[in-house]
Amino acid sequence: MKSLPLFHKLAGTKVVVVGEGEEAEAKARLITRAGGIVCSEAEAHQAKIAFVALEDEQLARRAADRLKGMGLLVNVVDRPALCEFTTPSICDRDPVLIAIGTGGASAGLAKHTRLRIEKWLPQSLGKLALKLNASRDEMRERYPDGGERRRALDAALSEGGMLDPADPLAHDRVDQWLRGASTEEQSATHTIELTSDDPEDLTLRQARWLGMADQVIHDAQVPESILIRARADAERILVHDEEGVSTHRTPKGITVILRRA
Repeated sequence: MKSLPLFHKLAGTKVVVVGEGEEAEAKARLITRAGGIVCSEAEAHQAKIAFVALEDEQLARRAADRLKGMGLLVNVVDRPALCEFTTPSICDRDPVLIAIGTGGASAGLAKHTRLRIEKWLPQSLGKLALKLNASRDEMRERYPDGGERRRALDAALSEGGMLDPADPLAHDRVDQWLRGASTEEQSATHTIELTSDDPEDLTLRQARWLGMADQVIHDAQVPESILIRARADAERILVHDEEGVSTHRTPKGITVILRRA
């Protein structure tokens, strides 16, 4: 990963656009859509972000250098080498946003990846997010322990769960889930026998286990490319022999054991 994806709040914030024509207009629409205020370079002292959309490379470079010198983060359209950030292809299910980027390598690839995702995600996904947000206090009351609360939500949001994000009616079942959800079966241990170091060889079920794991038990031979498929805050437990990988258990939550086949 060579870029850190961030969602920057633009509502009411000025954003500089330098240039004219279709590309500049497209950036201006994007800024307005996000609640930002399009402004010229003359107001750059009031902005933090800038887009440069100029055909002439020398003019684009000079404009970017001026804006960077004023402390702004700059994107130069179609010139990745001059960019301090890139704009992703956006799948919008407000307030859920999915951004697909390629670091400037191919906007077309990002777009078509986003189109595939668009087919899978229901338009009602944003309603599910809003309903879950509105239910935060009820969730805390039902599950005072943070780990228990996360495991209950993981189970509900998993494929086929009561709140499966791919289900267009999931948002209508949040109250029902809060009244009847149970975490009795949410403590479990799953063993993954690795056949290769390639994370693409993980099955969908194995990838889902890693994404939900509270603890990942592994030996030193398991590569980082596999380990990063687990939740970022999952506890990693390194053991130094096969017997340790086979017998180590952590009783609470979901444990994934990674070992060589």
